[in-house]
Amino acid sequence: MPVKVSVVVPVYNPGVYVEDCIASLLRQSMAPDEYEVIFVDDGSTDDTPARLDALAAAEPRVSVVHQENSGWSGKPRNVGIAAAGGEYVMFVDHDDHLGDEALQRMYDYGVANGADVVVGKMAGKGRAVPVELFRRDHPRATLADAPLIDSLTPHKMFRRAFLDDIALRFPEGRRRLEDHVFVTEAYLRASNVSVLSDYVCYYHVRRDDASNAGFQRFDPGGYFKNLREALDIVERYTEPGPQRDRLFRRWLRVEMVERMRGRRLLALPADYRRELFAEIHQVVVERFGPGVAAGLQPTQQVVAALIAADRYDDVEAFAEWETTIALTAAPEHVAWRDGALRVGFTAEYASAGEPMAFAAATARTPPDEPPEDLAAAVARVAADTVALFGRATADLLVRERAGGAQYFQPVECTREEVPAGDDGRVRLVLRATATVDPAALTGAGLWDVVVRVRLGGWTKECRLGPAPRANRPAPYAAVSGGHVVLPYWTSPHAHLALDVDRATRRVGLDALAPHDVTASGDRLRAPLPLHVPAEGAEVSLRLTSSGTTHDVPAALSPYGSGALLEAVLPLGALRGALWRVALGTPGPRHLALPFALRAGAGGVRVVRAPRPSRLRRLARGARRRLGTALGRTAARLRARARSGRR
Repeated sequence: MPVKVSVVVPVYNPGVYVEDCIASLLRQSMAPDEYEVIFVDDGSTDDTPARLDALAAAEPRVSVVHQENSGWSGKPRNVGIAAAGGEYVMFVDHDDHLGDEALQRMYDYGVANGADVVVGKMAGKGRAVPVELFRRDHPRATLADAPLIDSLTPHKMFRRAFLDDIALRFPEGRRRLEDHVFVTEAYLRASNVSVLSDYVCYYHVRRDDASNAGFQRFDPGGYFKNLREALDIVERYTEPGPQRDRLFRRWLRVEMVERMRGRRLLALPADYRRELFAEIHQVVVERFGPGVAAGLQPTQQVVAALIAADRYDDVEAFAEWETTIALTAAPEHVAWRDGALRVGFTAEYASAGEPMAFAAATARTPPDEPPEDLAAAVARVAADTVALFGRATADLLVRERAGGAQYFQPVECTREEVPAGDDGRVRLVLRATATVDPAALTGAGLWDVVVRVRLGGWTKECRLGPAPRANRPAPYAAVSGGHVVLPYWTSPHAHLALDVDRATRRVGLDALAPHDVTASGDRLRAPLPLHVPAEGAEVSLRLTSSGTTHDVPAALSPYGSGALLEAVLPLGALRGALWRVALGTPGPRHLALPFALRAGAGGVRVVRAPRPSRLRRLARGARRRLGTALGRTAARLRARARSGRR
């Protein structure tokens, strides 16, 4: 059968970090004979060559190419392209991994849309990834109508014939930003680029030892020399004008201005900061006309103007001021409505812990002139923030705590100028309500609720909270969208989070009293502290006694502020025993209910559930202690493996 996808993985001394990558590649939902995995070992000196050779011997879809160390990932990727037999080529780094359905989904999406390049949704474990690009699917994305330029890493799927037709390969040798050169040209010359946003395809992982190549401090001179090569690609395939300025703006914003802002700048050694600034200044005055900075946000425009004017001390002073700015988001209401969680909140910026206040009407300074000093820079940002408040946006995302997958939720937002004293100043407050659909939560785990605000010159995120204990919303868990979702407030910070298909005791079913449950004939009815949508939810009851189990169909329907559980009991099968009862929910999981059924000749009686025996409680405790000990042992082994490689 023809190979649909060739996965190319450049490898150099990954140690144990390659294991998650390998496991994810072997777990792919695509048929094993429809894809191949090509590891290109770039002269590893650890145990990796032997590990990969053994894997290739056991797995027909895996092959390994060994070569002398080339110094960077460009040559290994090119070697992988030459060895690839697939219709598409997918690049994966050895310390990252794929979602289980990534290859199948990206391939199908690419074929359906005739794409030369397929960009799959990314998630970051300790690493930043593009956010706005994955707000929705883009079957036919262009550099003009989608923020494609925000994603220049090579971890995408490229049609092999397209790469050959335009003779596109990675720059080789010990260098930086070879991926920017490659991906930028691919975007500019592709007949179509498709962006798949409804499934996390690629997980960028920050290693525990922070030794990922992208986290290493670089030589500024070499780095910006390589960056100029990416700018050369843009100049080669675009005409002077708005499109070129818009593309150049990406490098000005991400690689230059953002490196000169806030804590990111101040965390660097003083001499390195100045060296970095000098190289950035040189690129800015060499390559960027006024139209490039003009499209930046107000704070970015200030920093760009100071860079162009070669005023490092003012850049540093502005960075120190920006460290005092933070986003705050306060919950107003959290409640279920017909199967969806409605989350109301306000958001605004604070400075030094106090809400920021702005002069209601101030003349704006032309952005092409640098501010005279720090006070003028702050005043300019304040004036621009008020003037642009009508464009401010607030979003709510749910973010998986373990894996980093995140999804935008629908939001209704209004903007309010709130008086902040007698001097005419105002606070700029965004008031929003988001609707969280449980069906959008793609897996069991803990999901943090994150507010993202774009206001004035800042795009910032924060957790939703804290919620004051006195009037903190406490909605029930819900059975909706194929999940059991429990909203809760973290401890000690009181941020809103969602427990999806994991909670047991905290679901609150222990609040049910046996006298609230009725058993009449073969009919069982029990009011439960759960929310269900208007159409209800199909569940089950698991009845257990002395090793015998019966699973009984049941239903939940709205009932007052909670839900009504109803089931028909198999009376003939229950006689003469005490039956523990558990609620079978999507997952599938079974949540213990605090009552039992005693069946006899006179029918079924509802009684309090017996407590587990002392022996069973001891066994549970032993299992928990064993699990903790195994986790600690694994952590020690990982730490020992890392120290052995240093």
